This record gives sequence, C-alpha cells and structure tokens, in this order.
Amino acid sequence: MAPKVQSTASAVPSAEALVDEAGAEEPLNLSPHAKKPRGMHWVFVGEQGLRSGWSLLIAVILYRVFVPFFGTIAFAFYPALANSDFTPTSAFFQELVPLLAMLGAGIFVARIEQRRIFDYYLSGRRRPLHFVLGVASGFVALSALVGSLAMGGWLQFEPIALTGSAIIRFGFVWAIVFLLVGCVEEGIFRCYLQFTLARSINFWWALGTISVVCADLFLRSRGGEGILAFLWLRPLSIISGTGAWGVYIIALLGLIPCLLLQLKGAKGSGFWQAAWVTSTLFGFIHTGNNGENWVGILAAGAIGFVFVVSVRVTGSAWWAIGCHAAWDWAETYFYGTADSGLQAQGHLLTTQPAGNALWSGGTDGPEGSVLVLGIILLMLIGLLVVYGRRKQPVLVAPAGELVAG
Repeated sequence: MAPKVQSTASAVPSAEALVDEAGAEEPLNLSPHAKKPRGMHWVFVGEQGLRSGWSLLIAVILYRVFVPFFGTIAFAFYPALANSDFTPTSAFFQELVPLLAMLGAGIFVARIEQRRIFDYYLSGRRRPLHFVLGVASGFVALSALVGSLAMGGWLQFEPIALTGSAIIRFGFVWAIVFLLVGCVEEGIFRCYLQFTLARSINFWWALGTISVVCADLFLRSRGGEGILAFLWLRPLSIISGTGAWGVYIIALLGLIPCLLLQLKGAKGSGFWQAAWVTSTLFGFIHTGNNGENWVGILAAGAIGFVFVVSVRVTGSAWWAIGCHAAWDWAETYFYGTADSGLQAQGHLLTTQPAGNALWSGGTDGPEGSVLVLGIILLMLIGLLVVYGRRKQPVLVAPAGELVAG
C-alpha cells in the first residue's frame, strides 16, 4: 500500500513481531523511547513516543495541505473532475487524491514517530489470505442483502445495462476504484486513527471527542456550518435531523460498554475506546453524502465497528480493506444499486428500490434498508466464528498510560 520508512535501531516492533507475541500476559511497549522523558519533553513525548494528540494534529494538518496539492495536479490531468459525476474516471481521481494525501501524511508522521508505515495495522501474518477472505465476505454479504430485498419485493431487477467487452472493462475499472476506496477509508479510520487513538485514549477523551462530533451534527441539522468539516476531503453539507440520528445511535450504543471498561480498568480497553470513536466518526463522515438516511449512517458506523473487530482478530486491516472494496463494487457495479445515495454510471445490472424506504433503502440504496443491520450482525458473528478461537495479537498498550496531547 505504501513504501516502507526505514526505522532506527530503537524502532517500534513491527506488527509481525506483535503477532508473534500473541497471548502474552503483558502488553508490549510500543514506544521507541525507553527512558522516561524529562523536563518539558513530556508535553510532547510519553512512554510510547510522540503523544497521540500531537500525532493526530500533525497528520490532519499534513492531510489538509496535501489534498489541495494533489487535487490541483489531478484537475490538470482531468478537468472534468470539477463536475463531480459518479463515473469510473471521476471516481478514480476523487479517490486517488485522498489516497496520496493520506500516504504523504502517514509517511511523515511515521518518520516522526520512528515507525514504519506498515506498523499501522498493515503487517501481520497471512495478509493475502485475509484480503481474499475479506473480498469474498464483502461480495457474499452484499449479495445476501440484495437477495433479501428482492425476495421481499423491495428491490426490482431490470435489463442488464452492459454488453460485450464493456462488462469486463467497467468491471475492472470499478474494481480499481473501490480498492482505492477501501485503502483510503480503512487506511484513515482502521489503520492510522485506530492505532494512534488506541495507544493512549481513555473513556473521558473518547466521550469528549464523540460529544464534539454530535454537537457538530446538531448544528448542521439546524442549518449551521458545523465545526469539523476541515477534517475530511470535502465540506460536510447541512443534513436532516433524522440523518444525524444514525450517528447519535452509534454514540449511545458504545457509551455503557466503554464506561464499564473504564471503571473496571480492563487491560487493552483503549482499543475499544478507540473503536467507539472511529466507528462514530465513520458514520459521521457519511452524513455528507446525498440521499443518506439515518439507517444508512447507522449501518456505516456499525460496519466500521465490524472492521475494527476484524483488525483485532486478524492482526491487520487487510480483511477490512478487501471486504470494504468488494461490498462497494458489488453494490455499485455488479447490482447497479445506489451506494450511500450515489448512483454510478457503467454498472452491470440495473435495479430499482420499491415500496417503503425503511425496507428498500430508498435513494440510499441497500445500505439504507433496516435489513442491512441483520447482515452486518451476521458478518460480525462470522468473523468471531472463523477467527475468535485463535490467539489474538497484542496490538496496543493499555489505556491510561498516556493522556492525549
């Protein structure tokens, strides 16, 4: 996914080393700094290296610098990018820009932290196998959802839209596009953000972050501009109060479990506090899509949590990347449904929602149907059945050793 950044002699252990230590009683120290920092040095550096808050701040600033830089170059090569049409070529450049921005920011931050870019949950054993299984899981899960909608009469199939060589051509190009989508969104949320938060966050920092997210949604649902649009590639639009409830529900679902983990002082609870934040944020960034409803936004947050669980049980984000790419490819190209409210050009099959939008998904597509929540639950159960009996890798140090910078 990205070139390796050479580490120093005191570098952080790679994910392979972490996986080799699976089942260890004590969590590994991920810090490249063995000695306790002195003086004002502690403001920036803790026992695990650069404090998470500073790392996140640097990453956000770099990302926001790289996006317009690479965006300008992309526009020079493809001026039609300004039209924002959901065509394969436009979608390719729309995803390539944040991918390059993410990699640029990630490489800089990794060097500052004396890590490799692959240390952010991109290493581990059997990565190709995890990716392939993720691809298969994503396609099967979306197919099961589409089949359920069709059986219930909430999705109607129309004539095939493509013929001849166009089937292969569009299928291949959309596969590349959605591989980029999987790499970008999983790279940001399940790789860098999950890793960085998990090594330092506690319940109170998580609660504060999620409270800010919900406050932003509340302001935008009332016609305001919000306060977090600078974190993502495109400005977040004004949304309906109904749509915001998808994020509110995700936030509420994680509240009690994460509070109990904090009160019990459970080892490794920082990973799940981070999962609460990243899953809520994943639902949050989907509120900027046209045609989304509260079910679709809730589903985005829920599938984000499933992807975090996949990182926990497989030791890397490759299952999530494959599943994410295949889900979107099947939804957008193969079945020709709306994807998060967006209808693509150059799809194989043609389908139309029918009946009550709560069941059909309406303009949101299958992700907006309440049936998607059952499919996501089955995906989670499947992950735990396949991987749950295996020894889990020690991925991060426990919460509470650092306070976010």
